[in-house]
Amino acid sequence: MAPRHPLLDRRSFLRHSAFAGTALALAGDASPAPAPADEWFDRPMRWAQLTLAEDDPGTYDLNFWLDYFRRTHSDAACLSAGGCVAYYPTKIPLHYRSQWLGAGDAFGDLVAGCRKLNMVVIARTDPHAAHQDVCDRHPDWIAVNAEGQKIRHPVMPELWITCALGPYNFDFMTSVTKEIVSLYKVDGIFSNRWSGSGMCYCEHCRENFHAASGMDLPRTLNPRDPSRRAYMVWRQARLFELWRLWDGEIRKLNPAARYIPNSGGGATSDLDMKTVGELAPILFADRQARSGVTPPWANGKNGKEYRSTMGAKPVGGIFSVGVEEPYRWKDSVQSAPEIRLWVLDGIANGLRPWFTKFAGSLNDRRWLPVVEDLYAWHHRNQRYLRNVRPLARVAMVYSQQTSHFYGAQQARQKVEDHTLGYYQALIEARIPFEMVHDRLLDAAHVDPFKVLIFPNIAALSIGQCAQIRDYVQRGGSIVATHETSLYDEWGERRADFGLADLFGASFDGAIDARMQNSYLRLEADQATGKRHPLLAGLDDTGRIINGVSRVHTKTIGAYPNPPLTLIPSYPDLPMEEVFPRIPKTDIPEAYVREMGKGRVVYFPWDIDRTFWEVLSVDHGKLLRNAVEWAANEAPPVTVTGPGVLDLTVWTQASSLTVHLVNLTNPMMMKGPLREFLPTPPQNVVVRLPDGMKAKRVQLLVSGGTPRVQEANGSIGLTLPSIMDHEVIAIDL
Repeated sequence: MAPRHPLLDRRSFLRHSAFAGTALALAGDASPAPAPADEWFDRPMRWAQLTLAEDDPGTYDLNFWLDYFRRTHSDAACLSAGGCVAYYPTKIPLHYRSQWLGAGDAFGDLVAGCRKLNMVVIARTDPHAAHQDVCDRHPDWIAVNAEGQKIRHPVMPELWITCALGPYNFDFMTSVTKEIVSLYKVDGIFSNRWSGSGMCYCEHCRENFHAASGMDLPRTLNPRDPSRRAYMVWRQARLFELWRLWDGEIRKLNPAARYIPNSGGGATSDLDMKTVGELAPILFADRQARSGVTPPWANGKNGKEYRSTMGAKPVGGIFSVGVEEPYRWKDSVQSAPEIRLWVLDGIANGLRPWFTKFAGSLNDRRWLPVVEDLYAWHHRNQRYLRNVRPLARVAMVYSQQTSHFYGAQQARQKVEDHTLGYYQALIEARIPFEMVHDRLLDAAHVDPFKVLIFPNIAALSIGQCAQIRDYVQRGGSIVATHETSLYDEWGERRADFGLADLFGASFDGAIDARMQNSYLRLEADQATGKRHPLLAGLDDTGRIINGVSRVHTKTIGAYPNPPLTLIPSYPDLPMEEVFPRIPKTDIPEAYVREMGKGRVVYFPWDIDRTFWEVLSVDHGKLLRNAVEWAANEAPPVTVTGPGVLDLTVWTQASSLTVHLVNLTNPMMMKGPLREFLPTPPQNVVVRLPDGMKAKRVQLLVSGGTPRVQEANGSIGLTLPSIMDHEVIAIDL
């Protein structure tokens, strides 16, 4: 292991480190003030955002938007206020006012109108860019690149990129925030692009980082470099300090209001999600639509990731009505099915919908009835959408420290692609599941689940490995892949897996980064001739394709009947030479073990990543079978029938709901969707909570009361078809 840098041994920075598995709190900071009794966070169910263009004041139709908020039953709004452009008569020097504002108050008019509709109102600020007068008066507020040059805005070169970690945010934007809250008594401030636009080498960043670490700012993105590692810790601490500063100043002026950063998400997020979940009373997932080959379930993944650290706190799902491609057609409009599918999958996974419209002008009105219809349905059924907790018994772990310190610049390929592959396999298998943050592996967070999945969660601390071990000893089961636990929390490779005793396998010193034309031999028990349940559905073949990357392992103790063994790579050209040189080995490619009431499955190869790339049906079956064998219990809901469905199950105060989102479509893996293709009939069996009976069952989309059979603590019904989605609501 590489020696720990002195910075990381300093008390203050150890307390800041989100990735060292320690509590993150600023030295000397008091605990957060108790929430006021009239807190509003859980009340809104449907959000509306109007992001004004600079030329909107005096030209857009204010009454139209207020009426649209009313028609959509929107109970909260996020409205453009200040930062890069002020939409109110600010008194703060250098706070640029819209040239179209005149003597008016566009923001104030919107706030007043929303208040008449009894809406929660938060003000949007954007501090990422500034005008020339700011650069002239305070050149030290402008971000600087590694060559020492101030950074112009990449889209509008007449603007300048600001430094997020210096006095522009800490002083100037603090004044802006205080002015908005003082004048309009908003319920919160929502900041976009508040955390910076990349690495900054301005004088404040250089001096502050050197004072904290004794080092110069890094010139590399390699997290193995001591200065880069120290910078990652320092930057997080600085941003959380800014968050606490703004939140504190807001609450001095309005105790019920809060600062809400546009932040958070999955493994690749910059800020530690555990700390984000502790600080934020409400949060918003800002992943607005599909682009490229993003699958439609990605919005549901947003909900799972945010909920993993937010718990029962509300999370809004921001969706754009425009096309979300790198070409930035911000005034565009998506197809109606594409908007619906993205929003519905978010709702099914616990997100409260938030539509965002860029500019008050309407060049294309086709999206308006789509959102109005979605919101009207949501409003009618919101009793069944105020979720208390999910009933999934399977959870997938995600790890920011693995992404940042093991994956680094290859985090997408080495970390996220494993997660996406296992996610897709669980969707196809119709297994309800949640996500768990790797810094929340304590009993309170993981014991609701029977199975934890570790998709190449390579970087785990000794303490985290101990938590996983304790989970298995309490009867939990795990499924792990590839290099899981082979590295410590800083991405340094160990001599052996941190979980070798659970896997029943040790690291044998080598990793095949790329295998060509390798296979897996499907084995049977030597005594009984039967195959392991891991191989269910593969009865008609003796071998299947292998993955691409493989960890060399050796067994710990006796392991006489591995269900999968290695067929090493052999030539794939010339065609006359395509035959295995070694047709059979005793090298296990799957370790399956029972440990008390718990079970363990370990694949030492990149099955999940390869599945995401190749989508081999055989790999999908292995991934499904691993979870089902590890669970060793009846699932909370079973759905059988053709098609691809995203399946979730929730409890409310006195009900249970099953969401089924229809993903069956040739455009599933590439938006925008053209049309919905209805599924054939689906047979559904729902296991009721212990001691509970169904008082009433209804279908919230197609309507009506289905014919239900109830027996042995479960109910069964048949859905004739699902167009875009269906929700089965069961009053208990």
